[in-house]
Amino acid sequence: MKKQNRGSAVQLRMKLDAQLKPVRKIALTTGARLHSIVRLTSSARPSGIIHTSPPKNAMSLPLRDEQLHTYAEYCSWPDQPRYELIDGLAYAMSGPVRRHQEVLGELFRQVANALHGKPCRPYIAPFDVRLPRANEADNRVDTVVQPDLMVVCDKTKLDERGCRGAPDWVVEVLSPSTASHDHILKRRLYERVGVREFWLVHPVDRIVTIYLLGVDGYGKPEVVDMKGLLPVGILPEIVVDWDLMPAEESLL
Repeated sequence: MKKQNRGSAVQLRMKLDAQLKPVRKIALTTGARLHSIVRLTSSARPSGIIHTSPPKNAMSLPLRDEQLHTYAEYCSWPDQPRYELIDGLAYAMSGPVRRHQEVLGELFRQVANALHGKPCRPYIAPFDVRLPRANEADNRVDTVVQPDLMVVCDKTKLDERGCRGAPDWVVEVLSPSTASHDHILKRRLYERVGVREFWLVHPVDRIVTIYLLGVDGYGKPEVVDMKGLLPVGILPEIVVDWDLMPAEESLL
């Protein structure tokens, strides 16, 4: 009796497999087609697509809202609170702490002295840097940032509104509230638009992270201690003396 039941079960399974074989074939064919469509759609997507949300792995500054904005809208907002636009999203900028301002102030003093009488010009935040995707008019630009410190060597990029196009050198002095925003979102942005050298200054850890733009982007950064003399790679006339920075006890 058991052998008969086992034989019936085998026959039933074979019968079901025969009936389902065409269905499986259709499913596999449809899945392959869908995969091809998805792959084609992804490859056809323009490289300059606007992201409607920040990368999931980026802990960033709070957003003004979930809308996409342009420089025209940005100019209509009050001066406070301050915002930066990155791919249309408006990030609220937190007020800098005293440690940040003292380090930035001394850094700007040294850079401005080094560039006195030379064609490259240093600027300190707040100073709008518009970063167009192509040749769109200012009112349609969707990325406007305010680096802590920057140097611009191409005077054609400068106007009364600030700078249109990538600065040559950018420095961001990190605060606890902006560290991940600067490390992730703004580093990717500066690499994309062609900032030739980018420094991240860590006042607490007393280190500087340096990115130099190459043919494949920034690549692996150089990390150095905030002590002694440090020249700027693309602007060797600027040599930062970290020993002139405010003493650690004065920053507390």
